Amino acid sequence: MVKITGYKIRDVRFPTSLTGDGTDAMNTECDYSSAYITLLTDSDLVGHGMTFTIGRGNDIVCNAISQVADRLVGKETESLFENMGKTWEYLVADPQLRWIGPEKGVIHIATGAVDNALWDIAGWLGYDDEKVKRLTLEALHAGFNHFKMKVGADRDNDLRRGKIIRSVIDDPANLPPNAKPRDPATLVGKNAGPTGNVLMIDANQVWDVPQAIEYVKSLQEIRPWFIEEPTAPDDILGHARIRKELKEYGIGVATGEHAHNRMVFKQLMQANAIDVAQIDSCRLAGVSEVLSVLLMAAKFGVPVTPHAGGVGLCEYVIHLSLIDYIAVSGSIDRNVLEYVDHLHEHFTYPCSINSQGHYNVPSDSKEGYSIEMKESSFAEFEFPHGSYWASVQKK
Repeated sequence: MVKITGYKIRDVRFPTSLTGDGTDAMNTECDYSSAYITLLTDSDLVGHGMTFTIGRGNDIVCNAISQVADRLVGKETESLFENMGKTWEYLVADPQLRWIGPEKGVIHIATGAVDNALWDIAGWLGYDDEKVKRLTLEALHAGFNHFKMKVGADRDNDLRRGKIIRSVIDDPANLPPNAKPRDPATLVGKNAGPTGNVLMIDANQVWDVPQAIEYVKSLQEIRPWFIEEPTAPDDILGHARIRKELKEYGIGVATGEHAHNRMVFKQLMQANAIDVAQIDSCRLAGVSEVLSVLLMAAKFGVPVTPHAGGVGLCEYVIHLSLIDYIAVSGSIDRNVLEYVDHLHEHFTYPCSINSQGHYNVPSDSKEGYSIEMKESSFAEFEFPHGSYWASVQKK
């Protein structure tokens, strides 16, 4: 019997604020960071898991991860894997930790890191116009057909940048060689342009409800499929009102990357508040809770577009989308998967994209949940003693 004997927690921070990666109207200084755990056993088996913050949040989250992981030390993996639902319930059942939740906030995302490590064992706002145009064209040539733009800082700038993106993705001359335009009629509800390409916009919760409605109305010229996170993530009825008001303009509502548990998704769907559900692999409490949201979304007929980007999220979400496609929704016609091309080089089994703009299916039997980080990355970016942070502190 394999037994969990301990764990190692790493605080890894990447100085992405220096390049503006990840900045948006709400979060202006982001150092993409991984609160990372490795579960250890009395065999060669190890499990890697993580959650994601934008910097100093790691100080708190790493401590919380240790509190949750303590509950697994001494447990036999066979009994844990026999019923992962029951195992998840056990992880969230500590009365001391539930008191400062329950099932939300720091404790919940810490639980996600630990739960993800168990499953592993088992099995842009700061860019100028020219860079926006160049990156859009590069993505188009790489086979992508869905594009997202950050909005909310300046209405005129947002409209201008949206027109730039539309001018690139709607022009047949910009399509890759031998590529044919997709028929927009096959993409009902997505406001696809003449080439079949789709634009989405993301506000990162920067507005209140009336502001969101009026701001997005003013951007109808660029024909977005949906507005992502238009307001506070806990405002279920606010999202419902925004969706109702924007319906006549053909613009949908998406949210979920900051939904702190499955109950929020349940309420969003029951209130007809969203057109797209955006699960976050590090904010929900691991695969176990994600599965419940996938099942609910299928019941309500809501497509799932997992939130990705950051550090490690793309590596995680390819697995979640495969589960959704194979075991739940059985469809990839409406569902899309985010991809951001940075920080993958720090993982032993990084995700990859093919020439059609699709994720490649993980194929190495050793990679588990694809989140094992390279020792060289720990050596450089582990906080505060990694070589990068040590050099910064000396200056």
